[in-house]
Amino acid sequence: MTMRTALLAMSAMSAVAGLGISDARAEADYPICLHVYGPITYDECRYTSIEQCAPSASGRPAQCIVNPFYGLNNRPPPRRSRY
Repeated sequence: MTMRTALLAMSAMSAVAGLGISDARAEADYPICLHVYGPITYDECRYTSIEQCAPSASGRPAQCIVNPFYGLNNRPPPRRSRY
């Protein structure tokens, strides 16, 4: 394997690894996610309540969960001490 091929493979892996985090944080405005199980497991964080999410989960391998990233964009910056 050449150095160029190795570098290209490493950059591709890091790009793919970063996709999951950025997608989840992009949907940090919604408190409830539909977690879908299967060959491709994914979250749809588009719901404002469990009641709103429940019909989407009904009859399929899915469940409604609390979004762990909810509100991250709305937190105030930490206060710094003067001392």
